[in-house]
Amino acid sequence: MFLRFLKLTTSLLLAGGVAAAGVGATYATKWARELPDYRTLDTFTFGAETRVFARDGTPLGTLVPKIGEQAVSRTLVRLDEISPYMTASLIANEDRRFFEHYGLDPYGIGRQFQRAAQGEDVQGGSTLTNQLIKNTLLFDEYKQARTPDRKVKEWMLSVQVERAFTKEEILQNYLNAIYWGDGGPVELYGIYSAAQAYFRKTPKQLSLAESAYLTILVPTPNRYFDYAAVRPLMKVLLNRMVEDKWITRAQADAAWREKLQPRGWKVAYDAEGNLKGAKLVDRSAKELKAVTSTRAQHFVSQVEQELVRRFGRDKVYGAGGLRVYTTLDPKLQNAVETASREASSLAYRGFPPGATLGATILDPYTGEVLGMIGQKIVPGQPLPDWNNAAQGQRQIGSTIKPLLYTTALSTGLDQTHREEDKPITFPCAIGCKDGVYKPQNFEGHTTFRNMTIREALDRSLNLVTVRLADRIGLQTFFGKIRELGIPPNDGTGLAAALGAVETTPVKMAAAYSTFVNGGLYRAPRYITRVTTARGEVLYDAANDTTRAKRVWTPQVAFLGLDMIRGVVNDLNERQGGLATRAKFGEWPVAGKTGTSNGPKDFWFVGTTPLYTGAVWVGKQQGGEMPTYYYSGYVNAPIWRRMMEIAHAGKTPTAFLEPPGITYAEAPDSGYLPGVKIAQIDPQYNTSTTAIERDAPPPTVYREATWQPTEDPRTTVINVDRTTGRLATEFTPPDRIEQRRVYVEELPAYAPDPNPQPLRDEKPDPEALKVVRAQQTTPSPKATEPDDTAAP
Repeated sequence: MFLRFLKLTTSLLLAGGVAAAGVGATYATKWARELPDYRTLDTFTFGAETRVFARDGTPLGTLVPKIGEQAVSRTLVRLDEISPYMTASLIANEDRRFFEHYGLDPYGIGRQFQRAAQGEDVQGGSTLTNQLIKNTLLFDEYKQARTPDRKVKEWMLSVQVERAFTKEEILQNYLNAIYWGDGGPVELYGIYSAAQAYFRKTPKQLSLAESAYLTILVPTPNRYFDYAAVRPLMKVLLNRMVEDKWITRAQADAAWREKLQPRGWKVAYDAEGNLKGAKLVDRSAKELKAVTSTRAQHFVSQVEQELVRRFGRDKVYGAGGLRVYTTLDPKLQNAVETASREASSLAYRGFPPGATLGATILDPYTGEVLGMIGQKIVPGQPLPDWNNAAQGQRQIGSTIKPLLYTTALSTGLDQTHREEDKPITFPCAIGCKDGVYKPQNFEGHTTFRNMTIREALDRSLNLVTVRLADRIGLQTFFGKIRELGIPPNDGTGLAAALGAVETTPVKMAAAYSTFVNGGLYRAPRYITRVTTARGEVLYDAANDTTRAKRVWTPQVAFLGLDMIRGVVNDLNERQGGLATRAKFGEWPVAGKTGTSNGPKDFWFVGTTPLYTGAVWVGKQQGGEMPTYYYSGYVNAPIWRRMMEIAHAGKTPTAFLEPPGITYAEAPDSGYLPGVKIAQIDPQYNTSTTAIERDAPPPTVYREATWQPTEDPRTTVINVDRTTGRLATEFTPPDRIEQRRVYVEELPAYAPDPNPQPLRDEKPDPEALKVVRAQQTTPSPKATEPDDTAAP
């Protein structure tokens, strides 16, 4: 009977053992399949940081890795770049048998089981290898709830890692991966970040006392906020290091007496190193920036976004180790930074109070961004992270007008096309008072003339502009600016023609590049080449198959260029020139100012034969600017300064002119004496943009009713268009035009007391008694730079 019972019991035990082994094998197989590849630590060893370089190979900085959405500060260092005190203190405190075990410490595991059996919290016992696995291969799992299988996976991976890597490699990876607390905008991972955050030193420079302090923070980084609690733990650690023969007693005593001052703390000691008092005076003193950049932080941030879009976050921040070669030209970066730094002295009447800026320079022939600054530089103050040059969507004001006028030219019109400059209203279903849209020129000035669009753009007249937009159709115009990377806002209507469209300076510069490069649009580009740390090429712009988009024919593009060249050169400042302050040296300059309603946003976008650039000035959070500031007085000088530096040492060249361009005298000869305007030879097809088929015909609008007595401060006068002065009884009728002016402006229109003969005319004794056409100063009000954009 007993024998039968013994056999049954033995059978049951054997069966149970087999079953347990089977279950264990099943789970072991399952966990093995779920294990991440331990060999990725090899990639981590070669560098998880992504390094960014300028076009000439000079370093711009490194991209901070991210874990999830949280930026971390982790610059990898080799073991020989770390103080030996740091490695010794970590081993003494965290894993005293590190060089004896194979990833698992049986003594530590035994202590964990003993504490669990006694109902106590399980803590300690992890080896440095275990901790490395937690902070790298199993990081995502350790962010979730604790599970038994997670610990088993950790042990399995630790054994694999110990077999594949040397102890020195494991220690190096551990020191680069361990968490050291909150660094403000970033999380501190790795010894380099810790040394920088807590002591502003490199890991190699850490003293024994500093190393012991950082080691005490490893299990609980929040100990930083209680220095009095850290101090006795340091004493224990120093004694343990002496016991383990890492240091001598004399070294330990010297470290204890060191007057240690972690960042943010003000600590007092006695002569023996005992704590007398400790006060946390600055909680943010150990914070680090989110981007480690030696220069051009706004540009590097754009590069980072492009890398994530192209390669994904894992490639950039995970195994990473990318080497990124960019379009940035250090000389041109210096140009935009200098202009930003000197903005206060460059702007007429000083820089607008409370304002900042964004500026960029592009190569118009490649779309490469050569320089960028996203904020006004204030000496002694860190630059805010927000990049107004590439992130700030702002209303672009009258800088949109050259795009509209060139679209009109591409439909077959030319610069001599005429539109009326007098009040007008349009039906408006949404957002307009009394159901009509009633645009106005800047400060309400109106010439009541039929004028060429060349003159209208020079003077930035809104009434001519909206008529022109209505003539070609908004669908036609909107289709064109979409091709230029500037999609219109929903529901904008005709106000879009005056600049009620939002975009960034870098996109405006890309759009204006089409004027100088023959009509080809290229999206702004920041990167030329990307490789892995080992040299594997991931991207090369030379092999990029993306083709430029033709927006204008070369001839139409040149007509547009000729018009914005006129904006800068046709009128001097006293005559109402809006952008004369953008000119520099012997270089040809073309461009346009812009001001949005308020005024809120000031712009200048312009080009030379070499570079295209844009400058925006405004308030970071929006808001109105002083009304006595104008884009021609603020932005144009800043643009000029950055271009002066960018062109230094280069020989001036002319804009490249395509075949088929002819020149003719400006039809408003009195207004533009001697100015030649570009035209397209009839044998070339001038109409390259068809009016959109679904575009409605021009709006049936009505001329706005206007009463001469509407503003008692004004009056209507007869002006000789060739002289800009009052007409007399000798002025031919075809040269007389009416103009409404302020009463106080009348002296400026008085006949010239010393008239000169007209060019190409023979002097007439009788004619010398009357006013002849000497180019003089028109109305001071007409010289006000630019207009507001939206109604």
